[in-house]
Amino acid sequence: MSARIFETPAALLAAVGERFGPTDWVAIEQDRIDLFAQATDDHQWIHVDPARAKDGPFGGTIAHGYLTMSLVNRFLPDLIEVRGVSMGINIGTDNLRFLNPVRSGSRIRGVGELVRAEEARGGVQAVVRVTVEIEGEEKSACVVDTISRFYPEA
Repeated sequence: MSARIFETPAALLAAVGERFGPTDWVAIEQDRIDLFAQATDDHQWIHVDPARAKDGPFGGTIAHGYLTMSLVNRFLPDLIEVRGVSMGINIGTDNLRFLNPVRSGSRIRGVGELVRAEEARGGVQAVVRVTVEIEGEEKSACVVDTISRFYPEA
């Protein structure tokens, strides 16, 4: 699936309520989970000890919630592309919720919705709600409102 293209930041203003995606699937293998554990110093056994986790509450290791959330940044360019910008910056996130664990070996993808867009400090600030789906699961992994600001070319 290709990204929804906006020719200018101002074009976002008329697209509130529009949905984007889904993205391609991304595999969440144990090596990715282990690398995230190393990067964040979060070595809890439910993430990094497959033998112990096999008998744990999830029947195996699971991805860190923040690993799942960080992959939203990978999904965003596959959901929307804003052209005619001098720069785009991440402002932050709102309303992050972890709804379902992502088990090692599963695949996830992103689905987006433009929930808000408004003029802000010479640019357009957009809130894209990204829902991270797990292949074969009815319940999503997480939902987060991403906040970005896009400044038009001069």
